[in-house]
Formats: sequence, structure tokens, C-alpha cells
Amino acid sequence: MRAIWKGAVSFGLVSIGVKVYSATEEKDIRFHQVHREDGGRIRYKRTCSVCGEEVTYDDIAKGYDIGGGEMVILTDEDFAELPLTTSHAIDVLEFVPAEQVDPILYNKAYFLEPEGSATKPYVLLRDALADSERVAIVKVALRQREQLATLRVREGVLLLNTMLWPDEVRQPDFGFLDEDLKVRPPELAMASSLIDSMAGEFEPDAFTDDYRAALQEVIDAKVEGREVVQPEEEEAAPAAAVDLMAALKASVDRARAARGEAPEGGAGEPTPISAARSAQKAAKATKAPAKKAAEKKAPAKKAPAKKAAEKKAEPAKKTAAKKTAAKKARAKKAAEKKAAPRKTA
Repeated sequence: MRAIWKGAVSFGLVSIGVKVYSATEEKDIRFHQVHREDGGRIRYKRTCSVCGEEVTYDDIAKGYDIGGGEMVILTDEDFAELPLTTSHAIDVLEFVPAEQVDPILYNKAYFLEPEGSATKPYVLLRDALADSERVAIVKVALRQREQLATLRVREGVLLLNTMLWPDEVRQPDFGFLDEDLKVRPPELAMASSLIDSMAGEFEPDAFTDDYRAALQEVIDAKVEGREVVQPEEEEAAPAAAVDLMAALKASVDRARAARGEAPEGGAGEPTPISAARSAQKAAKATKAPAKKAAEKKAPAKKAPAKKAAEKKAEPAKKTAAKKTAAKKARAKKAAEKKAAPRKTA
């Protein structure tokens, strides 16, 4: 790495000489603008819009447009007279809890390396800062501009994070913030369940820039004169669901399946919504067989009883009919016997 700035950290009456290095680098694949026909580089000339002449860097100044076609021109001497604290100093102002610094204020990160004999005071500040569990609020002048920044410890090295000034952060002004939107408790419970099902430990190395890798593959294939192997198409994103609860439930099941867990209602840990639904399903499942069993038993009892009664009634009727016929026959014979002697006399 190459140092981009040298200065000193002013810590009370202690001065710690440091070198500043960029802590991050962009990995974007950069291209040149070229002529499509022959691949020649496209060059731009710096020309004046008034006289039309080409201008060298030495003749270029900074101008501030005040409107109406008027321009205020500032020279290097004007910038040199600006009231900066010192051109090469990092002044520690105070130490504050890290959670009090809103992450939106962070801008760029730089590593600080001790220079020369400043190693011992550097290590002293580093260890004291780590033990305090605080960050140092500092002011530093980088590239002719005074900036607010923080000092904290990362992997045994002091890390300088430049910050935006509060008036550089925009305030959100959106119409929905004034609307009276209410979220139903079941929806909130399901959304919380979705968050729980997707919870994990952040491991930056687990994520990759797939676009950059694919673009590099295209470039390598062009260089080597081979065809590009098309990557497999990713699963298309589902269409927006009208039913919010259904979309949340499907998302929970999908997240659990991705983690190898049972879907909602399975062997996985129940959510507030799934537990309630499982209880309702269990109650319905218990009532249904009992109802069916009762329906089956009731006709079974009545049908045999009715058939048995009918079977019993049929012999009884036949017996009664036989007895009635026998009585009539005996009565007829007796009448005939009585009538016979009277005719003889």
C-alpha cells in the first residue's frame, strides 16, 4: 500500500506521527472509451468555451457559479488562506460511545500506521481506546478540506473513518409517513417469524459479486478466443402477492426450506400464528372422526332393532292367524253337531 497522507494524531499533549492509507478499494472492472471501428482510445481536449483555445492544467482555476452567467474565480492562494486548524494534524476532540454515531454519517475509511519512533504512543492510544469501548471524535484536514472523523480500533490498527457533516445528510420527506397505516397483530407476528427464520451471523466472505465475476468471465473468454459459458438462470422472483399474510407465510416456509428446516406446521419450532392454526386444525381433526363415528353408530343400532322387530312381528301375526282359523273351524263343527239331532227328530 502507498501512504496518501502524513501527519500526527494530537492526543492531549501527546503527538503521534502517522501515515494514512486507504483502507478500502473498489473492485469494479473499468473500461476505456474506444472507437468501435478500430479500437482507438477516445481523447478529450480541455478547451475554453469563450475563446475556444486548448487549456493546460497550469491555466485551470476553480470557479463558483453565482448565477446569471457570473463566475467567481478562486486561485491556489485563496485556498491556502482558508482557516484550517493545521494541514497535517488529526485533533482528538472527545471520546464517545460507538453506538451514538449514526452509521449514515460514515464516509471513507483509512488505516493509520505509526511513523518512526511513534510506535509506543500509538500502541498506548490503541489499547486505551479499545479498553474504553469508545471511539474518538477527531477533526482532520484531507485534500484541502476539514472533515469530521472517528478513530477506532480494527484488527490491532487505528482506523480513521471520515464522516459527513450533519447538514450533508438529507431528511426523508415521503407522503406515506403522514398516512395513518395500521399493521394487524397477526401480520406483525408473521413478519417477526419471517425475520427469525432468516436470522443468522453476518459473514462477509459468504457473499460474492456475481455480476463482476460474470463480466470477468466474458473478458477472459474474449482474450482466449472461446465461447462464454452461460450461467444457470436463477429462479424468477415471485409476482407480488395480494394477500400479505399468504405472502409472509410462503416466505417463512421458503426460508425454512432453504435452511433445511421443516415448513410451518411441520416438525420445526412453531410460530405464534402456526401454533394457533395447528391448535385449530387439531381440534377440527379430533371432532371430525368422533362425529363420523357417531353417525355410523346411530344408524347401525336403529337398523338391526327395526329389522329384529319386523322379524318378530311376522311369526306372531302368522300364529295369531292360525289360532283364529282353528277357533272358527271348531266353532263350525260344534254348530253342525248340534244341528244334526234336531233334523232327525
